[in-house]
Amino acid sequence: MNIKIMLRIHGWILAIETVFMIPALAIAFFTEDIQAIYGFLGAMGVAIACAALMAFMSRNAKRKFYAREGLVCTGMAWIVLSLVGALPFYISGRIPRYVDAFFEIVSGFTTTGASVISDVEALGKAILYWRSFSHWVGGMGVLVFFLAIVPASGRNDGYMLHILRAESPGPSVGKIVPRMRDTAAILYMMYCTLTVLDVLFLLLGKMPLFDAVCIAFGTAGTGGFAVTNTGLGGYTPFAQNVTTVFMLLFGVNFSIYYLLIMKRFMAVIKDEELRLYLLIVLASIICIGVCVFGRTVDTQNLEETVRHSAFQVASIITTTGYATVDFDIWSSLPKAILICLMFVGASAGSTGGGIKVSRVLLLAKNIKRNAHQIFHPHEVRIIRMNGERIPEQTMINVNGYLGAYVMIVIVSFLLLSADRANFSMTTNFSAVMATFNNIGPGFDSVGATRNYYDYSAFSKIIMSLDMLLGRLEIFPIVAIFAPSTYRKG
Repeated sequence: MNIKIMLRIHGWILAIETVFMIPALAIAFFTEDIQAIYGFLGAMGVAIACAALMAFMSRNAKRKFYAREGLVCTGMAWIVLSLVGALPFYISGRIPRYVDAFFEIVSGFTTTGASVISDVEALGKAILYWRSFSHWVGGMGVLVFFLAIVPASGRNDGYMLHILRAESPGPSVGKIVPRMRDTAAILYMMYCTLTVLDVLFLLLGKMPLFDAVCIAFGTAGTGGFAVTNTGLGGYTPFAQNVTTVFMLLFGVNFSIYYLLIMKRFMAVIKDEELRLYLLIVLASIICIGVCVFGRTVDTQNLEETVRHSAFQVASIITTTGYATVDFDIWSSLPKAILICLMFVGASAGSTGGGIKVSRVLLLAKNIKRNAHQIFHPHEVRIIRMNGERIPEQTMINVNGYLGAYVMIVIVSFLLLSADRANFSMTTNFSAVMATFNNIGPGFDSVGATRNYYDYSAFSKIIMSLDMLLGRLEIFPIVAIFAPSTYRKG
């Protein structure tokens, strides 16, 4: 295990986080928010001191870097990032308990959107900005940003690819272009472009600039932190429709946008994951719309029904977690559809969470193959997606991920159910699903109009771990605690 190179990378990550805090600090000075100024200065001081110590300890680091270093480095980077990122909340006193502050920032960086705060407007603009910006950073990944800005060198591609594979969601990750640094830069260029477009369209909908920027950060990262107590319900229908469209756009595999840039339109049209993603979205909107039409105060006409149904479907399948209505009061079938969308999640290679549409597609193809082989046991069938053969190792990894996914959900549900707080089974199960799948709101006591404040510190730590497991797709976090990771050989 190359500890020194990992320390060097962590030092860089903390240095980057310090730079990321500068705009929030500037907002605190502009709004004369003394508590927030202390909070950010204190956090930046801790980050700089830790980064300097790591730089000193990583002198003469060797560049040997393998897959296990990539896993551990990624998992530890997100934990360190969160431990320091929680300090502005805690030092400023806006979130008095550090466990709550840690839960909030983990929810931010993992683009979950689960909150412990009832009155978000009382946080102040500087803290609100940092809270929303954490979504934007976590959406594409701070390590991807690190890869995009590190000095170009062919020697770096080894650890670059291992880190990108560990941090990026989906069954497999490769390079868009030959050089890994260029791949990361292209991803962030597309990410920034879509974010800016989102802000501009929200401004056209007469949304205040500060709100537009923060909402766009949450939409881009498919996060879900709002900046007003009314969530997205207080904005114009135009702004809600814009957010719906951009949530769906950020739930698409970013390689699709690269194909569009390269004018490979037929490859986009034939992409099986994209077609299934759009089919699931359309079918869910129609089913929910039919069920809720005329049955609540928010769905009295066709326009309202389509708008709110589309918004909630986009919000849940992309694991964003924004809400325009209290969907907890909908009937059983619409809520059941939303729960199913929690499992499915967005596309691989997007900023969304969940199992991912590509994995669902591969699992369906594998089931079809296994059913066929019952009647034709000697026939060898190859699974293909988009015309390309899927290696058996990928299928093994998908099955392994699904097994780990089920085990984590079960264990987390049991641990939350053992909490001293008397929450219902619906609350506990939806809390696990909402945090592990990086969605945010669940049902019942953690529904769209409520939060996670009443859970104990123990349960919040479990759910924070679930958020990290979900965002990093389990194995980078598991690798940290696995003894075999640190054995030689």
